[in-house]
Amino acid sequence: MTPSPPALLIAGHGTRDEAGAEAFRAFVRELGDRHPELPVAGGFIELSPPPLGDAVTGLVERGVRRFAAVPLMLVSAGHAKGDIPAALAREKERHPGITYTYGRPLGPHPSLLRVLERRLDEALGTADGREDVTVLLVGRGSTDPDANAEVHKAARLLWEGRGYAGVETAFVSLAAPDVPGGLDRCARLGARRIVVLPYFLFTGILPDRVRRQTEEWAAAHPDVEVRSADVIGPEPELLDLVWERYEEAVRGDLRMNCDSCVYRIALPGFEDKVGLPQQPHFHPDDDGHHHGHGHHHGGHAHAH
Repeated sequence: MTPSPPALLIAGHGTRDEAGAEAFRAFVRELGDRHPELPVAGGFIELSPPPLGDAVTGLVERGVRRFAAVPLMLVSAGHAKGDIPAALAREKERHPGITYTYGRPLGPHPSLLRVLERRLDEALGTADGREDVTVLLVGRGSTDPDANAEVHKAARLLWEGRGYAGVETAFVSLAAPDVPGGLDRCARLGARRIVVLPYFLFTGILPDRVRRQTEEWAAAHPDVEVRSADVIGPEPELLDLVWERYEEAVRGDLRMNCDSCVYRIALPGFEDKVGLPQQPHFHPDDDGHHHGHGHHHGGHAHAH
C-alpha cells in the first residue's frame, strides 16, 4: 500500500495588520483547495493567530504523523534560520512520533521576479517605457547581512534583461539605506522617474510604512516623479512556488546556501555571532513593538 504524502505546513512571519494576516490565512486555504489529496495548515511565528504550534496540533488531531514545513518568507533571516526550526523542534517534543522535513525560503525565484515585473508595469502604466525608470526595491531589513544580500541579489536579477535604467535597494527596518535614503541615492544617480517596489508577500504595517515614506519623500521632491507599486500578493506563481518548495522538502532536495551565513562564517563586523546560540526573537519596528534581537545559532543547523 502506497503511504499517503506528507502534510504541508506553511510557516508565516506574522503581523498585527489584520488584512495581512487574513491574506496569509486565505492563501493557506487556497493551497488546501488546490491539493485536496493532503492536509494543509498554516501558522505564524509571532503577532498573529493561529500560532505555528496550533497549526501543528491541528494536523496531529487530523491523524498526521509526517509533514513538510515551508517558510512563507522571501529571505533566509532569523525566522527562517532559527525561529521556525526551533518551533518545529518544540512541536516534535510535544507530539512524540511526528516527523517532518523543512523546506527553504522562496526567493529570489524567476516566477516571483515575473510578478515583481508585473507590479512595476501596473505602477507605470502600459504606455510608459522603462528605459528612464529607476526601481527602488525595498526589503524588510535584517541584522543578518546574508539576508540583506539576498535582497540585493533579487534587485540585480530584476534589473538584468528588463530594460530599466537601474534597480537600487533599500530597507524599511534594521538595515541601511532606509526608504528616504534609498530615494536620495536614486536622485543623486540622476533618476527622474522612480518606482518604489516593496519586496513583501502580503500587505501589512511595514509595506504601508514604505508607501507612506515614499509619499512623504515625493512631496518634498516635486521635481522627481515617484510612484508606488503593490506587494507580490497571493498570485498563482506564489502558490506554484510554495508547492515546488514542498516537493523539494519531500524529496530531500534542499539547497540552502551556507557560504555567507553569519552564524557559520566570520564576516567582517559580525565575527562575534559565529557559534553563538540562537534564541527566538522579535523584529523591532515591525508592528509597533521594540524588542531587541537575540543571537541566532542553535536552530540554524536544523534549517540546513
